[in-house]
Amino acid sequence: MLTQLTINNFAIVRHLNLELNEGMSVITGETGAGKSIGIDALGLCLGYRSESSMIRNGADKADITATFQMQPDSPAYLWLKEQELLDEDNPHECILRRMINLEGRSKAFVNNRPLPVSQLRELGQYLIHLNGQHAPQLLLKSEYQLEIVDNYASIQPYLAQMQTQYQQWRKLHQQVKNFRQQCQENEARRQLLQYQVDELDEFAIKEGEFEEMEETHNRLSNAESLTELSQSVLDLLSEDSVNADSLIYKAIRHLEDLVEVDTQYQSALDMLNEALIQVQEASSEVHQLANHIEQDPELLSELDERIAKAMSLAKKHYVSPHELWQHHQVLQQELQTLVDFEENEEKLIEDEQKAHQACLILAEQIYQQRLAAAQKLAEQVTQQIKQLSMENGEFFIDVQHDPKKLTPHGADFVEFNLRSNLGQTAQPLAKIASGGELSRISLAVQVLTANKLSTPTIIFDEVDVGISGAAATTVGKLLRQLGNKCQVLCVTHLPQVASYGHYHFNVQKYVQDNQTETQMSLLSEKERVHALARLLGGSKITDAVLANAQEMLDLATAE
Repeated sequence: MLTQLTINNFAIVRHLNLELNEGMSVITGETGAGKSIGIDALGLCLGYRSESSMIRNGADKADITATFQMQPDSPAYLWLKEQELLDEDNPHECILRRMINLEGRSKAFVNNRPLPVSQLRELGQYLIHLNGQHAPQLLLKSEYQLEIVDNYASIQPYLAQMQTQYQQWRKLHQQVKNFRQQCQENEARRQLLQYQVDELDEFAIKEGEFEEMEETHNRLSNAESLTELSQSVLDLLSEDSVNADSLIYKAIRHLEDLVEVDTQYQSALDMLNEALIQVQEASSEVHQLANHIEQDPELLSELDERIAKAMSLAKKHYVSPHELWQHHQVLQQELQTLVDFEENEEKLIEDEQKAHQACLILAEQIYQQRLAAAQKLAEQVTQQIKQLSMENGEFFIDVQHDPKKLTPHGADFVEFNLRSNLGQTAQPLAKIASGGELSRISLAVQVLTANKLSTPTIIFDEVDVGISGAAATTVGKLLRQLGNKCQVLCVTHLPQVASYGHYHFNVQKYVQDNQTETQMSLLSEKERVHALARLLGGSKITDAVLANAQEMLDLATAE
């Protein structure tokens, strides 16, 4: 965790030295006082981009140092050990330092040893996780949504294995491709193809033949049923004592009489005349079809045998019977184009296929874990946002798996969806979520996934924007619960959130010697009540406001 932060000549800070502890520390102050300056300075120690404008006016350089305590099994400790950057005298401590000069150039150090900024950034991700003011907007990006699900599912070892396996497969895939470009034929493959093609040539299935055989087989198998049904239709249309033909004819005769009296019935008469023609033609067609219904047991037997053979060959070639003709053409074409392959071609192809299959199996395992984690996370986020004044909100995470779209991260696409109100259809966040809803969902997601992160320190920089009232109290509770598991730093403007901190820092800005200064100090219990009162009552602090602040603090610390 972060134990100390020292800032010299950064922005409007002349000198600042902070001692930090475990639990939840809140940072408050007036708007513009520089509540986020400490976090910005810390970002430099984590490898963020530097600029000469960050240097305090009148100074020649900015200097920031951050000190961390590490556990021997933490990712940061293991990274430093692998890079041989541990402090031999105090291996459980890590000191990051960053200096910027007026020309915009910076120097980075880890345990007093110079280090490229890129490596500093790599180390920083193992020490601190920063949730900034723009976190809600990040939540709209599909890659960030996937990262959230993966962090919650704790599948980093699987992802590392997937990346290695994927690279191995792609390498073999490229080797096969290059090999085929250099060589034209492998004898063993040619012989196999020749055997398969000869077998299919002998069977000689034609394009569309299997479908025709199925249709003919179905007709022959149901000849008796076809005859009975055809006769039933004929009876109803024309051959029964009471049939459609005779009934329509009688209706026509009556309509003819009506037309003689009233010509308005002519349209109905015309339609019935047309209907009679249609019925008679339908009866004729059914009669003709019925006369040609086949009953050929010998042909049916032959079809049974040929269909069985086609299905057997299809199973042997791992295709459907409908694809057998096309598969035959593909094999013929491949056989035609292959020439003398090297002896190791077959082994190379086999290795590539095995590597691809291994990728698919691993991708399926990752998918199943993502699916389970997504469902659980969605349920928990729904519970949290209901407490954050979204009583009718429901959160869903859709995980789609497509083995044809393998990547180093698997074969999944993750999408966050929201149903804001009862009766609505869930839609992607980008389409439906308002700014306030997005802030609440983002906060719920961050809190729920934070303890899944391997970083021991988590920073929330005004992520409670757009939240107030009872929802703000819920946010405070959530962050305090999180602070019981890891170190939490939270920049906030809400008294409901600030009251739940284990520690309270206040930021003040003032002018000295015609220069703006800012300081951050740890508040005592009494000072803390006044700070909360200022957040509650503004510039005018009454006894009632102080009492309210004290009550708020007592209620928060009692939980």
